[in-house]
Amino acid sequence: MLLSLSLMLPLVVTPPAEAAPAPSHTFAIGENAFLLDGQAFVIRCGEIHFARVPREYWRHRLQLCRAMGLNAVCVYLFWNFHEWEQGRFDWSGQADVVEFCRIAQEEGLWVLLRPGPYSCAEWEMGGLPWWLLKNDGVALRTTDPRFLKPAKNYLREVGRVLAPLQVTRGGPLLMVQVENEYGSYGSDAAYMGALRGALLDAGFDVPLFACNPPDAIAKGWRADLFQVVNFGKNPAPAFATLRPFQKTGPLMCGEYYPGWFDVCGRTHATATIDQAVTDLGYMLEHGASFSIYMVHGGTSFGLWSGADHPFKPYTSSYDYDAPISEAGWTTPKFSRLRELFSQHLAPGETLPAPPPANPVVGIAPFALTEIAPVLDNVPAPIATGEVRPRSIEFYDQSRGCTVYRSTLPAGPAAILRAAAVHDFAWVFIDGQPVGAMDRRTSLFTVEVPARAHPARLEILTEAVGRVNFGQEIHGKRTILT
Repeated sequence: MLLSLSLMLPLVVTPPAEAAPAPSHTFAIGENAFLLDGQAFVIRCGEIHFARVPREYWRHRLQLCRAMGLNAVCVYLFWNFHEWEQGRFDWSGQADVVEFCRIAQEEGLWVLLRPGPYSCAEWEMGGLPWWLLKNDGVALRTTDPRFLKPAKNYLREVGRVLAPLQVTRGGPLLMVQVENEYGSYGSDAAYMGALRGALLDAGFDVPLFACNPPDAIAKGWRADLFQVVNFGKNPAPAFATLRPFQKTGPLMCGEYYPGWFDVCGRTHATATIDQAVTDLGYMLEHGASFSIYMVHGGTSFGLWSGADHPFKPYTSSYDYDAPISEAGWTTPKFSRLRELFSQHLAPGETLPAPPPANPVVGIAPFALTEIAPVLDNVPAPIATGEVRPRSIEFYDQSRGCTVYRSTLPAGPAAILRAAAVHDFAWVFIDGQPVGAMDRRTSLFTVEVPARAHPARLEILTEAVGRVNFGQEIHGKRTILT
């Protein structure tokens, strides 16, 4: 039998963006520079994820980006954030990327869109929806029709919603990324071409680009995609690696890292600002564009934080030691970068003052006086009749906790052994705990005591977040015995 606890998001279909006014700007990739209205334009960009920032704070954070000296923001879409249930899209409330982009435009910021379908970003399954795993043997991030067909359908919906916001139609969208760091995963140029074609079919006519770290540019490379390179220090050798593939055109760092992410069980990752000031100063002096990853990290609310590979769960905090802190406060990094960027502004460009910090509230002490035992509060079981339990996706359970229940015959003490548990499991005999299993240490055995009578076996599993990087993104949430 299977008992499941589901945590589902409300899904609402919303109309596309309203028709934008006639184009007032042009944007193109020239021989040596990006061209905005025909003039050389250096993109000073920073990554910010609207899904990780409460909607009420969007304008405040974008104002901070502009005040720091950025002229653009980079925006990831997480496919599973918008299509958690197959065929039903949500672009409302916290998922209203159209509103986020409009606020960015109002605050004087251009937008670089990164819609995926794979995003990475220390996010649940790298942004891929869980229901893809209901297809046994599906090859993710390939031309496998079981992946590519829903991915194209998703990109078509992205175009319906966001194509009206392109700079060619009066909006803030300058460029759109195809996939994300694909060379770190595969090398199929035909797959990249299929996604490029899907974005063109979806109505995007602004430049399309691909990003990779220096050692992965060759994998999946296509001449019909503009290439940017991702790195955390030393721009010169990284750009030198890019040039043999892209002999003309402006240079750009797609992800420049001023900090790093956190995983559970480790201290908060930090990085000094001196290296960032040196590297970003070098890029500005040489007319190279960049996007700071992250300029403001925010928080992975709910169950959206994934896990690093092979399995290191991320914290819900996505502070990233970014120039704008998780709480939306300026930091010494913010001040140093604002000073640097103020020395490289375009003619006539000025920086607004940073907005004041949002007020904080105090919460009076309170006591927790009630409990709700998990095993006493599960839904009605699903009788499977199966000898071997299947992964939770096959029971339309997306994540959270699942209880597998069976009856053990009377018998001597034994070892309960699982091939794998994703991610944690607690084992109970007649309601009494007898042991636990932990994916982090590959501890998948539990001693079961002798039983004079048949006993109820219950295995409570918890899925804390699918791996977001590498081949491990294929991992199902399962227990196999």
